[in-house]
Amino acid sequence: TRMSLDHLDTASDQLADRVWRELTRAPHDRHHDWRTPILATQGMGQTGPQARTVVLREADANRWQLQMYTDARTPKCAELVAQPKAQLIFWSKRLNWQLRVSAVATVDTASQAVEVAWEKVRQSRAASDYLSPLPPGHVQTEGDADADDLDRSLQAHHLAILSVKATAMDWLALRKDGHRRARLTPDGGIVWLVP
Repeated sequence: TRMSLDHLDTASDQLADRVWRELTRAPHDRHHDWRTPILATQGMGQTGPQARTVVLREADANRWQLQMYTDARTPKCAELVAQPKAQLIFWSKRLNWQLRVSAVATVDTASQAVEVAWEKVRQSRAASDYLSPLPPGHVQTEGDADADDLDRSLQAHHLAILSVKATAMDWLALRKDGHRRARLTPDGGIVWLVP
């Protein structure tokens, strides 16, 4: 169901609430467009910006924080440790909304939260993604062991939690009667922008 945004010109808090309602729904709705945003980081060395699709696992409106899981050995973890500034891009065909989130990221590989997340993941088919003896992106050779061939009970997982603290959001609604765009900040600020 679409919600009219005409009245949001003066009620800026409603726009932030509506955006966060979608973000908090996305991790629990496999069909929500915002479940799989694009994460952009600054690459290492001369590689330049790097972008990839991630799966949104949690959204906390009160803390303006989003979480994803990844293998701790991925390049994005090293990139975020070296330069924690990142952006997430969300697109929803259903809403005709784009949301660009500027954020500061942290990589958690060893806290109790990681172990709690691993307990949820370990019984799923996705567990093998975090049990591979080789890091993501490694060039495979015939002699490489496959995680599925190894005794999982003897392997250490490589699950990490990427937490991003949003510092600003650029919201864009594409509409036949005129596009709408606004910049939102955690302090409740809103600036209406030319689309």
